[in-house]
Amino acid sequence: MSFNRLNKTKMRKLKSSLTLATLLVIVISLSPGCTKDTKEEAIDNETGSALDHAFAQATYDDVGAIADQAALSGFLSTYKFGKGKSILLAQCATIAHDTSITPKQVIVDFGTSNCLCIDVRYRRGKIIIAYNGAYRDSGSSHIISFDDYFVNDYKVEGTKTVTNGGHNLNGNLFFNISVDGLITSPSGNTLDWDSNRLREWVQGEGTPSWMDDVYEISGSATGNSLSGIDFTAVITDPLVIALNCKWVKDGNLEFTPAGLETRYIDYGHVGGNCDKLAKVTIAGYDFIIELR
Repeated sequence: MSFNRLNKTKMRKLKSSLTLATLLVIVISLSPGCTKDTKEEAIDNETGSALDHAFAQATYDDVGAIADQAALSGFLSTYKFGKGKSILLAQCATIAHDTSITPKQVIVDFGTSNCLCIDVRYRRGKIIIAYNGAYRDSGSSHIISFDDYFVNDYKVEGTKTVTNGGHNLNGNLFFNISVDGLITSPSGNTLDWDSNRLREWVQGEGTPSWMDDVYEISGSATGNSLSGIDFTAVITDPLVIALNCKWVKDGNLEFTPAGLETRYIDYGHVGGNCDKLAKVTIAGYDFIIELR
């Protein structure tokens, strides 16, 4: 084959390839699967801020459970006196009670080194509960604060205020709860979390042990995630908190990160079991997240 014929053959093949490439570009650009809207939906799969919100919520709920359990010996006056398996290992926490000051004070001290508790979380530092009135009395309150308190090396700060609202029309004791919280990760990132919620004691009030206690939580929260995303959260179906489970068992909320679509979070998507999974729905797409 001559040099000229070889070049012509190569040119024909090149033109054919270029034509095919051009057609592919046209087909791709016209494909419904690659429209701008679909691309944006595919990109909008950010679940980190929702996970941070769930983490903050669980952290401050956990603090409340510890304060409640510190009351098992009567430190917060008339709470519960029955025996039950505590999440606090004896070698992890000591409890001190000071009635000589006003308001009275309970200090739960986990020490200065990480200690592994029954719920498989490491804790160190102090939880401080200042209270007035009996835990079950309408109008009584306790304010929870912290002194170098860490959970799994996340530093927990701020205040949690719990006020007894008495019994509602369902005959259940309820509490108004506000949190002004700040959590710092081991890498130094911060998570701001502020909430106003109502906690209804729906099971276990009449029994001596805390193991059967179940609460329903309603309300809202705002914050800024560890990655710097502002968010709002509104509970649309009460969150079910059982004190014998370290995760939210059931309930739904609407979660909106700044500049992104609202996420719909279902904590009970597998039947309200005690598990660390939750379903996040974004623009019709479902994602499963694993709670910390």
